[in-house]
Amino acid sequence: MIRAGGGPQKLAKTVGPPIQKGSTVLLPDAASLYDDANQLTYGRQGLSAQFALQAALGEMENAEGVTLYPSGLAALTGALLAVLKAGDEVLVTDAIYKPTRRFCDHVLTRFGIMVRYFDPRDTPADLVGRVSAAVRMILMESPGSLSFEMQDIARVAELARLKGILTVADNTWGAGYLMKPLDLGVDISLQALTKYVGGHSDIFMGSAAAKDPKLVRALEEGVLNLGWAVSAEDAYQMLRGLRTLPTRIARQGRSGLAIAAWLEGRPEVAQVYHPALPGSPGHEFWERDYSGACGLFAFALKPGPEVAVRAFLDELTLFGLGFSWGGFESLAVHCDPQFRNRTIKRDYGGPMIRLHVGLEHPDDLVADLQRGLEVYAARAG
Repeated sequence: MIRAGGGPQKLAKTVGPPIQKGSTVLLPDAASLYDDANQLTYGRQGLSAQFALQAALGEMENAEGVTLYPSGLAALTGALLAVLKAGDEVLVTDAIYKPTRRFCDHVLTRFGIMVRYFDPRDTPADLVGRVSAAVRMILMESPGSLSFEMQDIARVAELARLKGILTVADNTWGAGYLMKPLDLGVDISLQALTKYVGGHSDIFMGSAAAKDPKLVRALEEGVLNLGWAVSAEDAYQMLRGLRTLPTRIARQGRSGLAIAAWLEGRPEVAQVYHPALPGSPGHEFWERDYSGACGLFAFALKPGPEVAVRAFLDELTLFGLGFSWGGFESLAVHCDPQFRNRTIKRDYGGPMIRLHVGLEHPDDLVADLQRGLEVYAARAG
């Protein structure tokens, strides 16, 4: 029974890759046991499904190599730990994803890496012109998390390269599909595959992509040394989500833009923050760098009390109340509690609401928001 059913088999050709499960990899001969350079020696390094996903993501992002991580946050933490060292300094956009900020403040600093936050509205010349000799990396997110500030990441990358500074972009909003950071000169493109690539809010994974072979190798060694691994089943599910990514994100992007335009005309709304909306701050960078929009944006309600904001959210029925985004479903969250951790305080015009527009019909979503806004107006007085 130890050997039964374990022999080599010819696999049938299927649309997706085979799912291989295994920690032990059997080598062909004794010489191969320690031939790490030319042989796959352990299943944690990935098997057929993981390799297929890496190849597909590499093609999408125009990368020389892609590394996989068990979550989007792990992709960011893993990439930073792979290339930074004690004594380095990192410049991080103040609009960065909150868990990323938590990692920078509570982990990187313990290892002798200085973190400074910059205003995402800084010009590239001002940002790069102020760097010290210790700066090793500039970490960007454009549009910014929750508040959707746009950066000229191409110019930042160009100026940073002249000073030998690495640039990293969290490209989750663009899903590696709507925007190609590596083509704009950014050194490492990160994304939470959990969001749009997975597309169904039921799986965690992240990726880091790079063009420079030295950086690719550093990322691969970081995965190996830190013990990261993703399962074959998760890689298969993520690859399946990738197949429908263009169709889903196009539909959600159109619906999101239509709803954003509708919100601009509402008397309860002070400002809409959507990079693809003409007139929105940073629209020129979106128009230059992106081929489309996803369904994530924010808007500020006209000033009102917390009780009115909660009443607005509680009135919604099609928009679920929950964090994350990128799935087929619509979501809403109140952003203001997360702004308290930011270094640079800013007035957005009123309580900020972030929406993720899913695959529901936009007319139904508009009706849902209208009911909520009417309740908000009544409570806000």
